[in-house]
Amino acid sequence: MSGSLGHEIDRLASVIAARSEAGDGAQSYTASLLAKGPGHCARKFGEEAVEAVVAASERDASAVTAEAADALYHLLVLLRAVGASPDDVAAELDKRQGVSGHAEKAARSASKED
Repeated sequence: MSGSLGHEIDRLASVIAARSEAGDGAQSYTASLLAKGPGHCARKFGEEAVEAVVAASERDASAVTAEAADALYHLLVLLRAVGASPDDVAAELDKRQGVSGHAEKAARSASKED
């Protein structure tokens, strides 16, 4: 059996960091994505997320799994592109622990109205 999702995310984030620092877009898909900037990375993440939604609507668990892996990779690239990290996401999730999803969403909506 493979490692936990958290372990795999940490491993993948490390690979993305190493490839972004190598900076050779000709040799690395990751580096080529990052070289195109956060907007491009965001669009690629969006494409993969839509593909996951389509697979889910078709109730194809295998395809959802594959598309989720693609979406997670592109999300990690996007985080790197904007200077955020999986640890930043974990900290945000930790802040939300014990807060109902409805209450958390209402608080975000209220702060946008200010």
